[in-house]
Amino acid sequence: MSGRWGQAVLAALAAVFFAQPVVAHPHIMIDAKATIRFDDQGRVAGLHHSWTFDTAFSVWMVQGLDSDGDGTVSSAEMQELADENMLGLADYGFYTYAGDEMDFVAVGDQRMVYENNRVTLGYSISAIDPQPVGERFELGIYDPEYYVAITVNDAADVTLENAPGDCAVRLEPPKPMPPEVEERLYSLGPEVLELPPDLAAAMRGTQGQVVVSCGAAAVATTALEATEDVARARPAAPFGGPPPEVGINLPRSGFFGWLQNQQREFYAALTASLDALRTDWTAFWVLGGLSFLYGIFHAAGPGHGKVVISSYVLANESQLRRGIALSGLSALLQSLVAIGFVLVLAGALNLTSTALGDAAHWVGVVSYAMVALLGAWLVLRKIFGWGHSHDHDGHQHHDHHHHDHHEHGHSMHHAIAPGDIRGNWREQLGVVLAVGLRPCSGALVVLVFALSQGLLAAGIAAALLMGLGTAITVATLATLAVTAKGLAARIGGADSALAGVIVWWAELVGALSVLGFGVLLLMASV
Repeated sequence: MSGRWGQAVLAALAAVFFAQPVVAHPHIMIDAKATIRFDDQGRVAGLHHSWTFDTAFSVWMVQGLDSDGDGTVSSAEMQELADENMLGLADYGFYTYAGDEMDFVAVGDQRMVYENNRVTLGYSISAIDPQPVGERFELGIYDPEYYVAITVNDAADVTLENAPGDCAVRLEPPKPMPPEVEERLYSLGPEVLELPPDLAAAMRGTQGQVVVSCGAAAVATTALEATEDVARARPAAPFGGPPPEVGINLPRSGFFGWLQNQQREFYAALTASLDALRTDWTAFWVLGGLSFLYGIFHAAGPGHGKVVISSYVLANESQLRRGIALSGLSALLQSLVAIGFVLVLAGALNLTSTALGDAAHWVGVVSYAMVALLGAWLVLRKIFGWGHSHDHDGHQHHDHHHHDHHEHGHSMHHAIAPGDIRGNWREQLGVVLAVGLRPCSGALVVLVFALSQGLLAAGIAAALLMGLGTAITVATLATLAVTAKGLAARIGGADSALAGVIVWWAELVGALSVLGFGVLLLMASV
């Protein structure tokens, strides 16, 4: 009975710690307007987008672009950035999914305007093959990876140009994803880079869409571009934003949909409260609370910190306080790195947002490489028994454990007892560095915004409170890992040999989790 229970617990541990899902959450909010252009045959021939970015990210975008030092950022000073953004948007299909898998090319009229602390990007795209509208023409404007949240607020924000007189526009809100579609998405392996056509069609409308109808013409068959749901290498993100953490995009409904909404709402409220500090210092208390809550929800979403810390304590630690300490130190370092980034690169060197994003990307690559190296070390040490203690008591424990294995007919001489292997301070420092070196993208944007508004102290406080919230979430998951490991050890009961085998395999699962996750992130980020 205990053996079957042991196998069940190990399977659960593997599911929780080795296949950790990661969801994206938005760091860029856009209020979108669109003009749909028709040709003389009544077909959709192109679109003009007008996207106004949120205040915090707008300030991030114009960082370092005031080349003439006159205190304003002109459209001419932003033109190079607008051109670069179009290259990035082209790689992502301009975040535009229309008709029967329509393809578009940029017209070349892109222009940026910076007014009232908000950037507006206007640009036109032309359809390679114009398509008729019929009774239902669907237009989706969204980032499938959800790093950018694009919202068309009202049907009045969609203009029809040169359209037949019987055409009308309406907005359809996001549709819940059916449970069977969610299950199919979860079951897809990492080798699947394109959704099956029927699954792609089933996901249509899950992020909301614009619908154009004209008269009683035949219904146009539509199939919105499907999202990719696995970690993979991808081109540079549009808009020069801080690099998002590589991860798996999960369905936008149920718990994960609720979590993403909370992350977005807290982030928007956080930047609004920071902006309000210019005229009302009582907003500092609101800012502090929102920053703390944002950190909690941020850690529950994308981020390799929770995976690495949880897997490490599963592989290497039995002391709860040590797992909590590693969680706190890594979160603190992440906040300090973000603060240092902005103080040095933005404040002292006045680098552009693109340069800041590039620097953050390469720091992330180093971080992911350290995770992979740490995982490789943990796996090798676990298999070969490197680093176990040689004190008298520990050695006796090992001999007794080894003897028990032979009595039970086992030859796993490398199954070191749970107390024999514990990470030294160098290894634990490596864990903290691997997790904490990569700054939080949200913290970077908030800090740059605070710097530009003369509210640097408030921005630093917000970043540190984000770190505190992150530490609590990660420490909670580390606690679950230590508790699960202790449960696995108790399953063996009085049979110390069985308990040793169960814990050995649980620790190997944790080590493999660190290695696999680090390799996955590294491959997807370079």
